[in-house]
Amino acid sequence: MKMLNFLVLGKNQEILDVLKRIIEKNEGWKAELLSSENKAYDYIRNNKVDIVLLSSGLEDQFEQDIKRFCENLDQEIKVIEHYGGGSGLLKSEVNIAFSQADEIKNVLHKADSRGKSENDWLKSEKTFSFGDYYDPERIQFGALRVLNDDTVEAGRGFGVHPHDNMEIISIPLEGCLEHEDSLGNKVTIKSGEIQVMSAGTGVMHSEFSKNEEGLVKFLQIWIYPNKRNVVPRYDQITLDKTKSKNKFQQILSPNTDDEGVWIYQDAWFHLGNFENNIETHYQIKKKGNGIYAFIIKGSAEIGGHKLEERDGFGVWDISDVNIKITSENTEILLMEVPMEIN
Repeated sequence: MKMLNFLVLGKNQEILDVLKRIIEKNEGWKAELLSSENKAYDYIRNNKVDIVLLSSGLEDQFEQDIKRFCENLDQEIKVIEHYGGGSGLLKSEVNIAFSQADEIKNVLHKADSRGKSENDWLKSEKTFSFGDYYDPERIQFGALRVLNDDTVEAGRGFGVHPHDNMEIISIPLEGCLEHEDSLGNKVTIKSGEIQVMSAGTGVMHSEFSKNEEGLVKFLQIWIYPNKRNVVPRYDQITLDKTKSKNKFQQILSPNTDDEGVWIYQDAWFHLGNFENNIETHYQIKKKGNGIYAFIIKGSAEIGGHKLEERDGFGVWDISDVNIKITSENTEILLMEVPMEIN
């Protein structure tokens, strides 16, 4: 494994300590932690630094300044600006920093092509690079960074771990998921509900499948925010499923007074439950956004592509997209997201 020296900058000491442990689990990787912006410049000048990782609590102006500073040095230093993914994104974010994939105009991700990991309590199928799954052509779709299809055994789950500067959405498909976080929330979410967490300046949380409810299946979705270092927040709502019968129901938007939950990004999510042979279309809400469709169950034809259960299809540079349902009881999640990350 390549030897790498990290300088991790941030204001949340608990998260900095966790990031140091995560980094130094990799042989040959070393991490120095700093919470003082003023000391960062001297440290970079006087030490070997391969990667500057920007964690939570830093001012936007400082982040811009430190990036320009690193770009103007003789030594090659990569800056990871949007880091917010605990341990799950670390390796793939490092790989992104050293080699960017060529842009593709549209993407089709068949269900059986996803990255897979499985142990005695978790089965996870990953549309985009995450954790031990890395594919340079499957990094993200615009601001959509993570789409994990997770099955967690009864009474098991993800222990306490950190996030910052990431919008995290959970959509349970089956069973009940227990959530507890450093904001004081201890709640249960189940099928028919949607949960959102703006990690902002930093939050610790855990997720477990309830013992008495058996296993839980849920979609774990991460979106890059358009506003960093916000006060962390949590919300969940129960959806009115009658609103998604043979049409798309909005479940997420950027607007606090709109239908569904909201996040710090110009993104809109819709869910639809359709009978066979229904035809519909989706109109882009903001110019420059793209659409990523995920078939939860059933099948459909979108943009001329035939999609089956758990397939994903992304398209952009369009104003709308036509959708034809090709089997009974088809459920589709449409995610409209910016293709450029601010």
